[in-house]
Amino acid sequence: MPDRLSPLDASFLYMEQPTTGMHVGGVMTFLPPEDGSVFDVDAFVRLVGSRLSLVPRYRQRVREVPGRLGLPVWVDDPDFDLSYHIRRSALPAPGTDDALRELVGRLLSRRLDRDRPLWELYVVEGVSGGRFALVTKTHHAMVDGIASMDIGALLLDRTPQPREVPDEEWVPEREPSGIELAASAVMENLRRPRSAVDAAARAVADLRAAVTTVGRTMSGIAEATRGAAQAAGPLDALNRPIGEQRRYSMARTSLAAHRAARKAHCAGGVGTVNDVVLAVVCGALRYWLMTRGEALHPDTTIRAMVPVSVRRRRAASDAAAEGKPGGNQISAYFVDLPVGLDEPAARLHRIAEQMQAQKRGAHDAAPTALVGLAGLMSPQLHSMGAKLTSRLSSRLFNVLVTNVPGPPRPLYAMGARLQDLFPVVPLAHGQAVGIGVTSYDGSVCYGLNADRDTMPDVNVLAEAMNSALAELLDDQPL
Repeated sequence: MPDRLSPLDASFLYMEQPTTGMHVGGVMTFLPPEDGSVFDVDAFVRLVGSRLSLVPRYRQRVREVPGRLGLPVWVDDPDFDLSYHIRRSALPAPGTDDALRELVGRLLSRRLDRDRPLWELYVVEGVSGGRFALVTKTHHAMVDGIASMDIGALLLDRTPQPREVPDEEWVPEREPSGIELAASAVMENLRRPRSAVDAAARAVADLRAAVTTVGRTMSGIAEATRGAAQAAGPLDALNRPIGEQRRYSMARTSLAAHRAARKAHCAGGVGTVNDVVLAVVCGALRYWLMTRGEALHPDTTIRAMVPVSVRRRRAASDAAAEGKPGGNQISAYFVDLPVGLDEPAARLHRIAEQMQAQKRGAHDAAPTALVGLAGLMSPQLHSMGAKLTSRLSSRLFNVLVTNVPGPPRPLYAMGARLQDLFPVVPLAHGQAVGIGVTSYDGSVCYGLNADRDTMPDVNVLAEAMNSALAELLDDQPL
């Protein structure tokens, strides 16, 4: 059987437009090799090539089914060219962090080529202090936040000495013809229990499931839209028409400081480090809005969509039934960030209460539910639903904030120690900025992907993250 994309994975393909490239990734900065040697880029490229067998998806491309009779499938790329996917660049001296951010913004502006495997890796030399950087781009159809860490299997090791990986010769599987893909899709659509009685029972069950799913989805959309309409958030600052070009900014903070803020303000088991992250983002957004002269009132809020991976909450059998390993298994919460409140602790408490209530209710966000309707639709309607989700995004929420835990210990690339790991999240239609957060080796790294024209001051927002965290620590109860 063809390796078919799940409905949610396919949705990320259908959501993509000229102004909304749907790739995720990361910006990794490295210290020079500890033995004093010069980082060997050519040897690193060969190392990555030798490890591609660890993540077979990176040698596969998307193939559409003729007539849109079924969702797209993954097929081996018989013309796979490693040199196309791994590219070299260099910063002009002195290689400042500002120059790196500018380069990253330009790299993120370009969408991935659909005719090739959907990933790229840039080796950026000449970063100040003898450092270098790796910039990764991977289409969201391939991975969600946790699965995207699979690329670490290609790049990173737990020790300065690269681990041994068996050298396996790769032979691409024969690509199915258009007729074979169409026939397979038709057979999947027609597959039903053998007996007429079972078929009738299955039809009734399918109908009930469809009605339930549609009902939940429409209810979620209506609730989210009502909440967004009632919110007093400064929508013009964050929800505007966006272009194709991007800016990127970064902020490195302390994980210990986040834990200290949680310990100081979150009693009785209510509140998590992730809630502190959201409170930091809230405080930074408040400061950024004030620098823009926005009027803030006590009830002013900004609605954040917070994706949550449900991969670890699913039984293995359920995961196998709903998607291939490495695909997307996500839900999301809507959280109103109280940017109008003066006291940092009050902002954290308000956020923690909302997250606790949503976890008890276990309600999925409307965008995830809407694209999930693809299981009940033809691919044409699926495509329309995904695009509708993207169009509705600015009405449902103002900013995306996603937090993915990263490695707690140091990692290396051929002897060079990974210093920072900043995530990249895509922008939806009408979203001026997306904020990704990753923990690594005692740090919490904030990565901000922003529209170039709408957010010329994205660095102001990034720099405010540390200030917002310090506010929480200064506001500790006596």
